[in-house]
Amino acid sequence: MSDVLPLNSKVRFGALATAADREHARRTVSSLSEWGYESIWAGDHVAFMGPIDDPLTQLTYLSALNPSLIFGTSIYLLPLRHPTTVAKMVATVDRLMGAGHFIFGVGVGGEFPREYEACGVPLKQRGGRANEGIEIIKRLWTGEPVEYHGKYFSFGKTTMLPKPRTPGGPPVWVGGRAQAALRRAARLGDGWMPYVVTPKRVAEGLEFIAREAEKSGRKFERFGTAVHLFVTLGPSYEAALDVAAEQLSKRYAMDFREPAKRYAAVGKAADVAARIDEFVKAGIRDVNVDIVSSPAERDAQLEQFAKEVIPILRR
Repeated sequence: MSDVLPLNSKVRFGALATAADREHARRTVSSLSEWGYESIWAGDHVAFMGPIDDPLTQLTYLSALNPSLIFGTSIYLLPLRHPTTVAKMVATVDRLMGAGHFIFGVGVGGEFPREYEACGVPLKQRGGRANEGIEIIKRLWTGEPVEYHGKYFSFGKTTMLPKPRTPGGPPVWVGGRAQAALRRAARLGDGWMPYVVTPKRVAEGLEFIAREAEKSGRKFERFGTAVHLFVTLGPSYEAALDVAAEQLSKRYAMDFREPAKRYAAVGKAADVAARIDEFVKAGIRDVNVDIVSSPAERDAQLEQFAKEVIPILRR
């Protein structure tokens, strides 16, 4: 796999972050930077079970507070938008942040069909629209004239300038765990960033991507790998699992206890580190921490993770 998918040698730690207002944004960026997180990530929904901001707007503001960090979407629901407007927005984000500071994580979602209805996009078209969308965006980022006639999008010769600051545009990391998503990552993406997966599923997914990339003749200079990981720290495995199950069940409006057991990293610091180490051995190089706790405890958990879990993994 390493010959086809040249992974980063370093493991980085990032956090899923929200910013309720300007002061909250300042505190969040300051704290995460002080604690040693290297990247900040934001999710995306047009409509969700709870409040959620636009990730591109949010991350651009956060980046101004600490330009040295890396920022990324985990994940941006590309099929909900037209790719030409997305290409323009992301090129602007990339230029404002500076080369190498933005990762464009994209996916198709679908677990909340009403947001597709609200955007006038048929749910069953999301995979095909994502494939065409990535192709269009990458071509527009070259700054050369682009003409495109596909199944879902069609337009005459168009030149989009200015180009992104990152040569070729920011890396596009593909979310998802189905075979269609893995093929998308292999043939169109620059990385893969699944969630609700096991380490075994990660290893198998990377092997599949490597085979698909070889079939399509793609050669990567670098292939990114990230996992969006639910994390809950507690005095014991069971106590942490109780919290994770309760909070995730509310978030997704379903009983999430069994999925939390299977997919989350919960327990004492050593338990969480051991679980993350399994992901690293499977090929993950960016660990994006989604703390699952009550809102009042979230910052304390992020600090505890940075001070107790990361040092174990660094050793």
